[in-house]
Amino acid sequence: MSIPQKIQQIIANGARQIGELSIQTDASIDTYTLCHIQDRRTCTKPNFGGLETYHGPNEARNISTYATDGSYRFAKAQTDLKRGWVIILKNERELRQALDLFYPAALGLFIAQKEDRIDVENLRDKLNRQTGMYRYARNISDAGAQKLAQEVCGPAHQCAKRILWQIDENTPLEDSEASRYNGIPGNTPEEKAIPLLCREACNHFVAECRRTSKAESQPTP
Repeated sequence: MSIPQKIQQIIANGARQIGELSIQTDASIDTYTLCHIQDRRTCTKPNFGGLETYHGPNEARNISTYATDGSYRFAKAQTDLKRGWVIILKNERELRQALDLFYPAALGLFIAQKEDRIDVENLRDKLNRQTGMYRYARNISDAGAQKLAQEVCGPAHQCAKRILWQIDENTPLEDSEASRYNGIPGNTPEEKAIPLLCREACNHFVAECRRTSKAESQPTP
């Protein structure tokens, strides 16, 4: 089954959200629309509630680059996607392209997880591969890494992803809002959404590991 066919099946099974995106479909003419989840009640034909209307998947790139306040969204999974727009897409192929621009690889990771073939990399494995200035990140303590996950990850820190990785094979993340988060913004039931998945610590987290590691190595006054 192709990716577009899998998308069609996922949506037919009831998934209508991914991240801060609402997915709507008109099966009679095989088209899709995307809008912000907070605009989904007004995102209806014929004029889509006055939302600014775009056509084609490439518009997703511009919409997802900057937040409402004009700040650059350095991580696509940040929970600050701006509102006020709707994108009309012709078919599942265009829908896939748009979703990949909003949330790179999110759809593929979800499908891989459903098919039990997702490749998760634990934190120590990722840190041990770091070189140059980031090699110091390897030395972060388990306690420091646990605390950092609570200070950097999860919706409280504008990250909408569900964490799949552990500290190492034998050390799961401690219970916290970040570790419990299911990757679905809002109160949408899990069966009606595609979660955003975090299969490895992001570059921002690695940079913070380096900072924490260097702080831990300083002598206590």
